[in-house]
Amino acid sequence: MSLLRLLTWASPAFPTGGYAYSHGLEWAVEAGDVTNERQALDWIDAVMIDGTGRQDAVLMRLAYAGEDVADLAAATAPSSERRAETMQQGAAFALAGAVWGDIVAAAYPVAWGRLARQQNVPIDDAVLAMLHALAANLVSAAVRLVPLGQTAGLRILEALEPTILDITHDPAPELGGACFRSDIAAMRHETQHTRLFRS
Repeated sequence: MSLLRLLTWASPAFPTGGYAYSHGLEWAVEAGDVTNERQALDWIDAVMIDGTGRQDAVLMRLAYAGEDVADLAAATAPSSERRAETMQQGAAFALAGAVWGDIVAAAYPVAWGRLARQQNVPIDDAVLAMLHALAANLVSAAVRLVPLGQTAGLRILEALEPTILDITHDPAPELGGACFRSDIAAMRHETQHTRLFRS
């Protein structure tokens, strides 16, 4: 049962609006940082390892353990758009997740952690699903922005599998990030003239 729920929660059809956010990738494409498949993979891999991916995994684990990390999760966003992204997606996740259980809206990884705990979904499985959903959303944005073909997008997702697994099974994860170019991209996206994405 928990696998079935995770497939639903991580599905692009689950109404969190993840398709509307590029996480700063839109600015990176315009700036010339990401212009091909290899650069898209490197960018997304860095976001997963040194940025939002690992950080969200830690926050999700803390929320799952019952820690009150809602304010911390909101405060870790490096820009106003990133904060809006995690808060809006978290609110949408909590609203849609009410079908299974009532949770208080919070930043996206906190909402995930709370619902997974409430529904007795194993934490490693829940973290894996959330990380895959993040990676898939970023790949989808890259496919549209660079642009890349669908097969290139699938190659990127396949190449990200070891990263997702490593973050999921990190025995001693620590909160923090060092993905500065991605953070700068998110900040610069706020004043980008032509935009398709909210972040």
